[in-house]
Amino acid sequence: MKTSPQQVNLRTEIVAGITTFFTMSYIVIVNPAILATEGTGLAFSGVMTATVLVCFLMTLLMGLYARLPFAVAPGMGINAFFTFTIILGEQVPWPIALGAVFWSGVLFLVISATPLREMIARAIPLGLRSAIAAGIGIFLTFIGLKSCGFIVADPVTLVRLGELDAKILVAVLGALVMIWLLRRKNPIAFLAGMVLVTAVALVCGWIPRPASLVAAPDFQSVFFKLDIWGALKIGLLPAVFSLMFTDLFDSISTFIGVSQACDILDETGQPRNLRQGLIVDALATLGAGLCGTSSGTTYIESSAGIEAGGRTGLTSVVTALCFLPCLFLAPVAAAVPAIATAPVLVLVGALMFRSITKVPLHSLEDALPAFLTMVLIPLTFSITQGILWGFLSHTALYIAGGRRRELPVTMYFLAALAAVLLLI
Repeated sequence: MKTSPQQVNLRTEIVAGITTFFTMSYIVIVNPAILATEGTGLAFSGVMTATVLVCFLMTLLMGLYARLPFAVAPGMGINAFFTFTIILGEQVPWPIALGAVFWSGVLFLVISATPLREMIARAIPLGLRSAIAAGIGIFLTFIGLKSCGFIVADPVTLVRLGELDAKILVAVLGALVMIWLLRRKNPIAFLAGMVLVTAVALVCGWIPRPASLVAAPDFQSVFFKLDIWGALKIGLLPAVFSLMFTDLFDSISTFIGVSQACDILDETGQPRNLRQGLIVDALATLGAGLCGTSSGTTYIESSAGIEAGGRTGLTSVVTALCFLPCLFLAPVAAAVPAIATAPVLVLVGALMFRSITKVPLHSLEDALPAFLTMVLIPLTFSITQGILWGFLSHTALYIAGGRRRELPVTMYFLAALAAVLLLI
């Protein structure tokens, strides 16, 4: 029997909203830690302010407009793509990279408000979408292991095992604490692990103590500093489309998966208010570019609050309000070392990799494109390459295998688009 919004009481919604906040609060620290990686030019304090603003404004909009108990924040995986592929890999200045995020949000908004949303969602097979998620999981894990020094560069073998010193052991301890709490469905699992590792690092003198505990939000360094027109370059089209597609897949998968699992469905059995939810998601990406961070998306961690009883938009309103105090905690967040955030990246990567179970392996034309997608994302350090080669190889192998009639027309268009973007 479905639970209607009228059956949910105020106390339950408040508890659910707080639960969702604690489950995903790690993003306030981890996202700026990724985007402010050395060489990007982005300021940690500015990105943290942008992160909190996106979390607050878009989660609030999800509650008030879409009336759904989902929280929104800069997406894990997309932030790594933004940092390591677009800015560091392709040497794109960060204001132009933020402009690319903005335009991907515009495209996403157009798709969400038109029938194109359903056409694309139906055209791309579940196996390929699952492979993209698994590939991003491996990508995040690689970044986490690299950031804490567990693996290092090698001139002969490209990478090798780093020095297993005391810092690495403390990072492993933090991961074990997170796993232990995750097994018990504790909403502060990631946060508790990061706090423990940071405390040990402070005691051991590995990091300096923050000069202050609170500071005013940073609206100077990245807020509204995007270069919208500079992002309209042909060479950036693959990045813009990849940001849009990744965000679209992530959002649709989250809405459908969580809605089905938690029974947040309409009378027809479809996710409730899906169109409104995707519009908010698109606005989150557009708004993220304006604020100064990577694309915003709906978080799978919202399921924690839903399982705690959240069923209406009030849950999201409470979650949004919980983010506001974080605007003033930049000095404390900046003190968190890489050995504290690395376990989060590894574990989030592992959780995303679970989608591998949905990849069909019974036929070559299904298995090979999925395999290429998964391995190319981490090996090329580019989600773009994984997605484009996945589209292209899936279509080519289906045609070669005599199964072209099984391909929707939209898939042919996506494959042609992928070929053009690869040539560009």
